Amino acid sequence: MVERAAGALSLPDDWPAHPDLSLTLNRMGSFDWDLASGLLHLDRSALEVFDLRPDEYAGHPESLASRVPADERVRLDAVVAQALKNGEDHYGAYFRIRCRDGSLRWTHTQGTVRRDEGGRPLRIIGIVRDATQELADSLARREVDVERRRQTSVVESTTAALAHARTVQDVIDILNDSHGLEHFGATSLVMGLLESGRIHLVAEGPEGSFVPGTRYTRIDEGYPMSEVVRTLAPRFIESKEDFAESYPLLWPHIAHLGINAAAYLPLIAQARPIGALGLLYRDRYGFSAEERNVLVALGSSIAQSLQRAMLYEQEHDLAEGLQQAMLPRRIPEVPGAQIAVRYRSARLGQDIGGDWYDVISLPGGRVGAVIGDVQGHDTHAAAVMGQLRIVLRAYAAEGHTPATVMARASVFLHELDTDRFATCTYAEADLSTGVVQVVRAGHVDPLIRQSDGASRRLPVEGGLPLGLSAEFGRLEYPVTTVELDPGQILLLYTDGLVEMPGADFDDGMQLLTSLVDSGPRDLQLLADRLCEVVDERGGEDDVALLLLRRKGAVGPQTGGRLQQHVAQNDPEALRSARHMIRAAVRAWGARERSDEIELAADELVTNALMHTDGGAIVTIRVLSAMERRLRVEVEDRSSALPRRRDAGESGVSGRGLMLVDRLAEAWGVESRGSGKCVWCEFIIPERVPAAFPGGPGG
Repeated sequence: MVERAAGALSLPDDWPAHPDLSLTLNRMGSFDWDLASGLLHLDRSALEVFDLRPDEYAGHPESLASRVPADERVRLDAVVAQALKNGEDHYGAYFRIRCRDGSLRWTHTQGTVRRDEGGRPLRIIGIVRDATQELADSLARREVDVERRRQTSVVESTTAALAHARTVQDVIDILNDSHGLEHFGATSLVMGLLESGRIHLVAEGPEGSFVPGTRYTRIDEGYPMSEVVRTLAPRFIESKEDFAESYPLLWPHIAHLGINAAAYLPLIAQARPIGALGLLYRDRYGFSAEERNVLVALGSSIAQSLQRAMLYEQEHDLAEGLQQAMLPRRIPEVPGAQIAVRYRSARLGQDIGGDWYDVISLPGGRVGAVIGDVQGHDTHAAAVMGQLRIVLRAYAAEGHTPATVMARASVFLHELDTDRFATCTYAEADLSTGVVQVVRAGHVDPLIRQSDGASRRLPVEGGLPLGLSAEFGRLEYPVTTVELDPGQILLLYTDGLVEMPGADFDDGMQLLTSLVDSGPRDLQLLADRLCEVVDERGGEDDVALLLLRRKGAVGPQTGGRLQQHVAQNDPEALRSARHMIRAAVRAWGARERSDEIELAADELVTNALMHTDGGAIVTIRVLSAMERRLRVEVEDRSSALPRRRDAGESGVSGRGLMLVDRLAEAWGVESRGSGKCVWCEFIIPERVPAAFPGGPGG
């Protein structure tokens, strides 16, 4: 029925085409290979595929040796043998033939194996065809896929790099240094950010390409970046003529650069424009649809990174301004000491932190040195730092002991109802004696640099960080007393100075010690050197640094005072108080009476601890530099006044005040609010210069 219906139409005489014609027209030929005789029949089309004339073919596979290279022949024979051995009915293979002109051409063969009833192969019937165009198309598709993957990889790698950008300059540097633009074939980039209705040019393109008057442009001007910001659509310029016609204001200034194409992309974040990016090309003519899509995706990624960078810079500037406002504007001149302070913000990490330093002038030639670090890296940390600095200064100025200063600061931070805690070290130094009382709240130990340049870590017994000690009711802060000789340096610092990425804390301490050992003798230069190392190394934390050098011994001054709190059942505090008194007496020129003064003070302290419920506060101070009078005071919370009495039968009880009475020039008792103060005074003898050998006294 179909043939009758078709017969009514006007069709060619050779319709439908014979299979041989179909094969010939499609550059395909057939073969029939009799395996028993070894004869291989190739039709005319098959011979054309092999580029052979009929008289050049003898009917055997060996006749194809001139056309099939040896390595291809071996590979083809292996494919056929494998099919015959495995009982397969079909096989196929690509192989190359050498044409008459010597060129190589890809060919494909496909065969069907005919077998007898026992499965023994008898014949192979199949086709051969020219596969040049097929493989060329396949290669082109693979190249397209490779190019697509490459462009996608460029976007992904650039996006990954941009994820680490912290500032706008970081974004620009990544785009220039990541080679992503080179992969796209771009010569250079220009970038502008939208500021108050104008576009601020922040990346200028190739050297010598800056156009005067374009640092700031309005969005209604005839420039490509203005257009894409205004329209929120990318602009692809595909020829010099297009550039010159579309942007006559800009083209005359960049025509000499050889630019013949450009892609200008709006930078859009959260549905609003923040700027524009321009990619300039020298050897490009047009953009494919895929290339345009990839560039638009790249612009979107850059826009998100820029927005993060701008928000980071704004917050960083705010935090840095707050930090600087909270730190002391100036360091007071302290007689008898040289002081150097430094602050460095983190080069890595998030924001400005809560590191701080402070120097507090105290009565009697004393000075308080503070270093601290509030938990966190944000404006909240900086704000808490400022409040802590103020209260520490206030408590110290009120005359409280170092342990009390630290305890009250901890209570204050706890009552702020913040989730932050702080580490801190407070050192109170009497520069006339060199006695330094150090209190540590969870902070790193200080360093001391000797006069000869060698440095050592100063172990300081510490308490919990500020805020935590109040929360857990552990407000005890033991005081460590040390002597700072003339020329020695006390180094206070935050942990950012010793913490290094990928290194142990002990390694950082060893590095710091070696830097201090080999550092300049000048205090300011030493501080600069330590900061230079921090800047070179980078890090994720801020650094605060305070160096205090004792200039030299000075004579006793009116009002000079040292103070130590001694708790009950705290032998370490008692030893520290004795050490403080001994050092002060020697420094103030009372070495001849040091045993008497120390014994009297010890008796007053012991008496207070035995006969009262609380601890005692020991104070030693100079009343008059002219009269060279030294006074020891012991305060307690009992209002019961002591009295002198004879010793008991044992000869021990009652001897305390008798000793004080015999040793001191004067003693007495004063009421102090809820408690009392027992005091005694000593006159310091004038120093007599030692006689030189051979002199009058020799």
